[in-house]
Amino acid sequence: MSERSPISVLAPHSKVERITRRAALAGFGVLGLGALTACGRNTSMAASPATDGELESKLNLYTWGDYDSPDLLEKFRDDFDVLLQVDSYGSNEELIAKLSSSRGTSGYDVVVPTGSQIDRFASHDLLQPLDLSLIPNFSHMDPNFIDQEFDPGNEYTICKAWGTTGFAYRTDVISRTMTSWQDFIDAAQGEASGRTSLLSDPWEVTAITLATLGHSLNTTDEKELAEAKKIILDEIAPNVRAYFGSASTGMIQGSFDLMQSYNGDARQGFNEVDNPEDWEYVFPTPSANLWMDCWAIATGAPHPDAAHEFINFMISPENTMTQIEYIGYPIGVKGTEEKAKEAELDYLNLIFPDQEVLDRLEASIFNEGMAARVDILTEAKRRSGAA
Repeated sequence: MSERSPISVLAPHSKVERITRRAALAGFGVLGLGALTACGRNTSMAASPATDGELESKLNLYTWGDYDSPDLLEKFRDDFDVLLQVDSYGSNEELIAKLSSSRGTSGYDVVVPTGSQIDRFASHDLLQPLDLSLIPNFSHMDPNFIDQEFDPGNEYTICKAWGTTGFAYRTDVISRTMTSWQDFIDAAQGEASGRTSLLSDPWEVTAITLATLGHSLNTTDEKELAEAKKIILDEIAPNVRAYFGSASTGMIQGSFDLMQSYNGDARQGFNEVDNPEDWEYVFPTPSANLWMDCWAIATGAPHPDAAHEFINFMISPENTMTQIEYIGYPIGVKGTEEKAKEAELDYLNLIFPDQEVLDRLEASIFNEGMAARVDILTEAKRRSGAA
């Protein structure tokens, strides 16, 4: 990189640790079920300047800490002669609060909400529709990661990064083959009792038993949620040692034999522990979460042409490997797996699950069942003694 910094970063270093990116998402339902209450008091939003084909000289990006390759940010600045300013946040609730309180005058252009939260953003006019004609590289997006239930037709968003949830286990402790969430529950009660961890995320924890019962992971049915709760409280929680978001940290500490984990965090752990040969990661049947962080443009964005150009640049096929190597997660662009194979990235199978796995994943949705899920997690922590 050149000596001249490509960006102005407005967050302290302590808030931009890459390892905490998915950990910050763990608990998204706990942090702010009422985060949009203030929005209901005043729904008027500032008008969004229209695109006019003239690229502005500045762009304000508001995103998760350390979530883009500095080399790419510098390249965008140099290629388009745009001053790029970056600010960072630690949760979707923080982003919602910033955009809702400013009502279209935040000054931010490009933002990065999580897919499960898009309805909350869009229904309160915090995002403006994309003009896909200004993002021609959208044609390179993998069909698996477009037209999602949370944003049909990609009206507001384009995939920035994606992953899924499964579990990692010590094969020298649990010697049998593990393939399902039921295997996870059995091991938590057996070989890994007292050395099991769960994500501190109400949706993810409840998904374990909803999947085992054959229910939708996004169900709002009270009876189905009650069934899931009983298994969590009676069979899983008494055997859980801790609830946290970063499996890689737990693997390094050596205190766990079975860990619910995001795939990218498990890969990071495999790369950092002294005994990776003793660990295995499972994309469990019958289903699990397909999470997605998304590029979007804030309502009232002062630099709309530069915002569209930036998104188009970041999903360009020529930039994919630079981004993936830096953030550790795939970005939803076609052909990236082949490029990653050529680059011989470690644990490639953890970055790119097989199509059979993708076909059975279910994207998380923030819906009216979230309050029940929060209660389930709260009671589970009490049962585990981790509250």
